[in-house]
Order: sequence, then C-alpha cells, then structure tokens
Amino acid sequence: MKVLDLQCGQHHVFEGWFGSEDDFQSQLTRGLLNCPMCGDLSVTKKLSAPRLNLNATQASPNAVPSLQEVASLEPAQLQAALLKMVRHVVANTKDVGDSFPEEARKMHYGEAEQRNIRGHATPEETEELIDEGIAVMPLPLPDVLKEPLQ
Repeated sequence: MKVLDLQCGQHHVFEGWFGSEDDFQSQLTRGLLNCPMCGDLSVTKKLSAPRLNLNATQASPNAVPSLQEVASLEPAQLQAALLKMVRHVVANTKDVGDSFPEEARKMHYGEAEQRNIRGHATPEETEELIDEGIAVMPLPLPDVLKEPLQ
C-alpha cells in the first residue's frame, strides 16, 4: 500500500492510499481523484517523507484540544481537524434537508422526538429559530463530505 500526500488546486492537502504508483497514475488520468474539501479535480502529488512516531504518549483521539493547541496547528492540521469534525457531524446526525426549520421547531416545542439533525435553512429562517430560543449552528458542508468516502 502506498500512502501519498496530495494537494488540490485550492491548496487543500490530503492523503491518498493506492496499491502502487501505477494505480495512482491510472486514477489521476481517469479523473477519479478529487479533493475531499472542495471537490477540485486538479490533484497533484506532494513531496512526502516517511512518518516516524517518536512520541510514545499520545492524547486520546476524543480529547478536545485547547485554544492554544488549535492556534499552534499548521493549516493542513487545521484542515484535517475540520474534516474530522464535519465527518463526525455527518455520521451522527440525520439530514432533514429543507425541512430543517420545521423539524427543529417540532423538537423544541415537544411535538417530535429529540434527535440530532442537520439540514438547510435560509439566513432569515436561522435568525427566526434563534429568536425563538432554538439553538442552531450554521455549518457549511462541502458536497463531497455528504457522501460516504471510499
């Protein structure tokens, strides 16, 4: 298995796993590679070095980093953290689409079972929900993250 550091035309950095260099080149020429952040098909291979894990102690994978730790992250690390968070939200919520404002109100007023949902709301609908005391948080999801990744 070959793990490559890749970059799209928008400078998003991500990993790709391939059976071989030929497998990578084949997928690249057939247009099968795209950026998981923005969907850009302009993907290039970056120079990479082997990763050595010299630190025996690691933080828990579920640990929430401090603001100071987040501020010290490199752009690629911030991007990876954002992708991890967005994937967690997608995996643990139900997409209710354009009926998000109605579903949020039903749950808030006890007319529907409480559950984790996500969906679409206009800025005006979002403001109305907040005025009613309904906690909502806009979270832009790149289209490529709404589908399972291979």
